[in-house]
Amino acid sequence: MSSNVAVVDYGSGNLLSVQRALEHVGGQVVLADTPEAIAAADRLVLPGVGAFADGVGGLRTAGLMDPIVAFARTGKPVLGICLGMQMLASEGEEFGRHAGLGLIPGKVVPIPLTTDTGLRLKSPHIGWADLRLAPGRTGGDAAGITERDAVYLVHSYHFEPSREADRLADCIYGGRRITAAVASDNVVGFQFHPEKSGAVGLRMLAAFLER
Repeated sequence: MSSNVAVVDYGSGNLLSVQRALEHVGGQVVLADTPEAIAAADRLVLPGVGAFADGVGGLRTAGLMDPIVAFARTGKPVLGICLGMQMLASEGEEFGRHAGLGLIPGKVVPIPLTTDTGLRLKSPHIGWADLRLAPGRTGGDAAGITERDAVYLVHSYHFEPSREADRLADCIYGGRRITAAVASDNVVGFQFHPEKSGAVGLRMLAAFLER
C-alpha cells in the first residue's frame, strides 16, 4: 500500500479537516493545486462544500478538470466527498445545468422536498443518518461501508447515477431513499462527510488508503 494522497485545493472545501482525518489513518497528504501535483499522487481526494456551479467553476479556473479526469483514467483510487462526490457526475442542476467531471454517469438533482406521505421536508438535509446498502449490494465493496453505518450529512442536492450498479449506499430521508455513496471501478463518492463521522468515517478513509 502507498499512502501518498493528494487533496485537491481549488479554493473551496474543508481541506484542513479532510487532511487531518487522512493523516490520522496513516495518509501522507499533500494539498494539490496544480496538474503536476495531481499527476504525482498515488490517490486523489476531491473535497468540497457549496454549490455545484461554483465547484466546477473553481476547478475550471484552476485548470484542474482535465488533470483530475486523466488521473482517474490511470486506474488509481479517487474519492469525492460531499460536493466533491457531486462533481464526479456528468452534470448538475444547481443554479442552472453545468457539466461535471463525468467520471460516474449521472446527474445531481435536488433532494425530495416531501416525505413519502406528502409532508414537507426541510432542505438542506442536515444531521446524522444511517446508511443502507443499495438494493442488491451485500457489502460496501472496498469503500469500508457496512449496513447501518451512521454518518453526518449537509446537502440540498444528491447524485442520481445513470447506472444502478454504481449506487453503493443510500440514506432514508422522509421515507425516501437518497444517494449517499456511489462507486465505479477506481472512483468512489461519499455524499456524507467521513471526516465528521467519527470512528465510522475514519474506517472508510482507512479503507480508501488500502485500495
